[in-house]
Amino acid sequence: MSTLQKKWLVLLITAIAIIGLVIAGYSAAAEPIIWKSSGHGPATDPSQIYHDLCCNAITKASGGRLIIKPFVGGSVVPATKELDAVNDGVLDMCYTCPMYNLDKWKAAGLISSRPGGLPGEALRTWFNYSGGAELMNKMMEGYNVMTFPGALSPLPEEVFLHSKVAIRTVDDIKGLKIRASGDGGEILNKMGASVVFLPGGELYEAMQRGTIDAFEYSTLASNWDMHFNEIAKYVVLSPSRAPSDPQCFFVNKKSWEKLPDDLKQLVQDEIDKWTQAQHEYLVYKSIKAIDEFKNYGCEVYRLPTEVETGLSEVAKKYYVEKAAKEDPIYNEILESMTNYWEVYSKK
Repeated sequence: MSTLQKKWLVLLITAIAIIGLVIAGYSAAAEPIIWKSSGHGPATDPSQIYHDLCCNAITKASGGRLIIKPFVGGSVVPATKELDAVNDGVLDMCYTCPMYNLDKWKAAGLISSRPGGLPGEALRTWFNYSGGAELMNKMMEGYNVMTFPGALSPLPEEVFLHSKVAIRTVDDIKGLKIRASGDGGEILNKMGASVVFLPGGELYEAMQRGTIDAFEYSTLASNWDMHFNEIAKYVVLSPSRAPSDPQCFFVNKKSWEKLPDDLKQLVQDEIDKWTQAQHEYLVYKSIKAIDEFKNYGCEVYRLPTEVETGLSEVAKKYYVEKAAKEDPIYNEILESMTNYWEVYSKK
């Protein structure tokens, strides 16, 4: 082989190698990132619906570079255990209520349907702009999960209770078998109720079987869509137990760190848009749902002041005692929310 032929052979081999590297690099770049995400409710729960819409919107907006496969609550892990699955890497993302994680963080109850807590708009602005998201991440230190501003949807106030019996006085709560969660559940228990926790998808059957007499779950709109009008005559309204019904997106830290910066921004932007959209939708639908419950034959009424006052007094004592014995982060979040409300309520 002549010298010229050798040079051409080297050039050919080099060109083939470069082309191979380019193809390999292109294939690697074109390989989509696939995430699994779960909501916490059954398919008919608006929070589950908006979770699925958000996941599909991210997939579409990314041009298929990031595919987020949505799962219904309870289909990957037991319902309400979604954040544990994110921590373990079974899921990359989830949309759930912070209060479902009191076994890990007692302070989670402060951010989720708290008696005497921040109402919807105040809660979202505290979370997005007044350090709420940062405090939640501080609370979750040591776990492989994180959140960010825009990830929390405050939602309107919860229905105080759907009940088989009317609640007119504090005594009517005593002995009542109630499904409740978070701090509100503990406070109702202190008021004499017999409180249990069940996932949302089990409430319809539990009321039919008589396992429970009453329950709290979500907003008027969500609860109408869950057909709760069929199992409880009384729809008791009051913001005293849960002035908002927040859900929040959480992501696995390791999965998040692997995303390029543009996809991180895209995920945050889409989540911010869909959490706000869900809040606005449920505010509107909850207004309409009042008439829907009434037209069906349910008695919809405001919780008497006597009961609201009784719950408020128990709640104040509960938080004073709780703050005295919990970790410093508990007090930090409580004080931050209290200070924000003082400023917000004066505007």
